Amino acid sequence: MAKVRRIPLGGEPGTQKIEIPDRVSVELASLAGKAHQGLLAFAVGVGLQVFHTLLEEDVARIAGPKGRHDPAGRAAYRHGDQESSVTLGGRKVGVVRPRVRGIAGGELALPTWAAFAGEELLSDQTMACLLAGVSTRNYETTLEPVGDDLSASSTSRSAASRRFVARTAKALAELMAKDLSGLSICALFADGIEEGDHLMVCAIGVDTEGRKHLLGLREGTTENKAVCASLLSDLIGRGLDFSRGILCVIDGGKGLRAAVREVFGLLGLVHRCRVHKRRNVLDHLPKETQPIVGRKLDAAWAKADPALALAALKALATWLEADHPGAAASLREGMEETLTVTRLGLPAA
Repeated sequence: MAKVRRIPLGGEPGTQKIEIPDRVSVELASLAGKAHQGLLAFAVGVGLQVFHTLLEEDVARIAGPKGRHDPAGRAAYRHGDQESSVTLGGRKVGVVRPRVRGIAGGELALPTWAAFAGEELLSDQTMACLLAGVSTRNYETTLEPVGDDLSASSTSRSAASRRFVARTAKALAELMAKDLSGLSICALFADGIEEGDHLMVCAIGVDTEGRKHLLGLREGTTENKAVCASLLSDLIGRGLDFSRGILCVIDGGKGLRAAVREVFGLLGLVHRCRVHKRRNVLDHLPKETQPIVGRKLDAAWAKADPALALAALKALATWLEADHPGAAASLREGMEETLTVTRLGLPAA
């Protein structure tokens, strides 16, 4: 038998702190088999014994020492055990939970159980695994070993899928309800992205310290004015302050451009994304011509003087007109709005 020293556990503000005994006993002989399964499985066995010790300590604090009757001062009494489970290593494992009932009626909560029995950790780990590229089919094979003698559950493909759907739905609801009034957003990046069969319009804000914040999204495209206006209006409804002006970096979607004008008015300074513009122009060109045109675009946008930069872009459009009219038209569309950051005197960073 070995003694495990106490490890202080601090809780979040406002939560109940778990009281750990100075020493707890661990039956090493009962864990000998787990040593053959690996250090982690052995450590899990130790942890579960400590967990059960903490539960018994909770019961003793609430209902008094076992076997010692104190009818006068008793506020609660033991009420048997119940088969239950806790989250461990991305799965649920079966444990026996002691129960305590108050003298006045009703079951009393055990602090240790309340801290470790929630499913939030299970949902978070499942979401992290699936976002990292693990399929629901292979989820169980990626879990860390905890020992063969533990009764494990919630590792199937359907269980992982249900947790992922529930957790992402919760995350989306939190995102779409987040208060933005405490953020000092100076620039807004809005773009359309494709996720599977779905097209989404996403908005990311940059605050005055240079930090990025995911602000919101809508299903639809940047060509749909109603979708884009709904997204931007929702940001204002959640407290986005643009009273000092806001720089809106967008692609060439006409619906998004119209929505910015409608929602922000003259306070919305539009800058056309140069990455999108560069890609659109080059898509109209044969492969052998793309490198030289790309270099000319970059050289024009690198000029600190907006008048010189605009002159260089116009000269490039004229040069393209004869042999590549489609590329020339693409460059001229929204050309001046690719120089908004230049006119504002913003550094490259």
